[in-house]
Amino acid sequence: MDLQKIIGWIPPLLDGARITISLTILSVSAGLVLSLFLALGKMSKKVLPNKICSAYIFFFRGTPLLMQLYFIYYGLPQITSILTINNRFIAAFIAFSLNSAAYCAEIIRAAIQSIDRGQFEAAKALRMSYGQTMRLVIIPQSIRRLIPPVGNEFIMMLKDASLVSIIALTDITKVTRSISSSTASAMVYIPAMILYLIITAVFTFVFHRLEKKYSVYV
Repeated sequence: MDLQKIIGWIPPLLDGARITISLTILSVSAGLVLSLFLALGKMSKKVLPNKICSAYIFFFRGTPLLMQLYFIYYGLPQITSILTINNRFIAAFIAFSLNSAAYCAEIIRAAIQSIDRGQFEAAKALRMSYGQTMRLVIIPQSIRRLIPPVGNEFIMMLKDASLVSIIALTDITKVTRSISSSTASAMVYIPAMILYLIITAVFTFVFHRLEKKYSVYV
C-alpha cells in the first residue's frame, strides 16, 4: 500500500470526521432536550399529551432512521415547497435529533421511574407541586442514572451518522466512497475504519470516566 497515497487521504477524512462528530453531538444534545418533554408527556395522566408522546416515540423507534432521513430530505418538499430543506447538514440534524429524542425519552422515563416512590411522597409532604418535584428532586437524581444508557445511545448515533452519505453530506463515509471511486481503490476503507475506531474509543473513554465519577451503578 502506497504510504504517500494514504497520507493524502487523511485531510479529507478528517474533514468528514468533523461533520460526523458535529452532527452526533448536536443531534444527541437536541434529542435529550426534546426527550425530557416526551418522557414527561408519556408519563402524564392526561390523555392527550400521553397519547401524542407515546405515538411519537412508537413511530420514531418503530421506523428505520434511514427512511426518516429520506423522508425529511426528499419527501417533505413533495408535500409542500415550504418544507424544503436545502442544507443537507440541517436535514440530517433534524432527522437524527427527532430519532434520538424517541430513544432518549424511554431512557429518561426508565430513569425517572427507577426513583423510589418515597421521594415523591416526601416532596408531596413538603407541599411541592408536580413541576417542583420533578425539577428539584426527581430529575437531578435521574441524571446520574442516565449516563450509561445515554453513552450507548451516543455511540450508536455516532456510527449511524454514516447514513448521511445517502444525501451526499460529506461525512467520513461519503468522503471514503468518493476517494474509493476516484482512485479505484478500496484500501481507503482501512484508514476510514481506523478513524471511526479512534473516534468511538475517545467518546467511549469519556463516557466511561463520567460513569465512574457520577453514575449510581458504579
